Amino acid sequence: MKLYTRTGDEGKTSVIGGRLDKNHIRVKAYGTLDELNSFVGLAVTKLQDAKFDDIRNELVKIQHELFDCGGDLSSVKKDYPYKANADMITFLEERIDEYIKEAPDLERFILPGGSEASAAIHVCRTVARRGEREIVELKQDNEINPVVLKYVNRLSDYFFAIARVINFRAGVNDVEYERSAIVFRGGKRKADAE
Repeated sequence: MKLYTRTGDEGKTSVIGGRLDKNHIRVKAYGTLDELNSFVGLAVTKLQDAKFDDIRNELVKIQHELFDCGGDLSSVKKDYPYKANADMITFLEERIDEYIKEAPDLERFILPGGSEASAAIHVCRTVARRGEREIVELKQDNEINPVVLKYVNRLSDYFFAIARVINFRAGVNDVEYERSAIVFRGGKRKADAE
């Protein structure tokens, strides 16, 4: 099998059930999830210490789920059997709740950074947010698996939570935004929830 097919040379690509322009919002949306998956893979390589085993294993699980979400978004077939399901969201919510308990209290906005691994996860968070915006745009005029939008929304919250835990476990402080007032009272809140 050849890696190149020449079928996209005119600016079209195959999706499940048809072909679309490569700049179609559907292609952008699942392409951003592919980009996110790559950044998650990069983050995994920065979490080789045993104290991150749980997070590393979860991120590999998430990579498979992102592939499922991308597949769901790449279908224009009316009878396509979606792979993304509500259990994926429940898992993220359970993990977020546990990581919020583990991380130090948060009062101010923080900057992406601290440790290298945490910074890599913040890149994942922001790419997930872009993917979410593109999925919202796709949903305005197209049928999608609604679970995918909810999953990607929750995933960016998960990335925020683990970025803070990674810094905490590494003994590195989060970098507070120096002009931030105290915006989160009551401790265990997180700054990225939407």
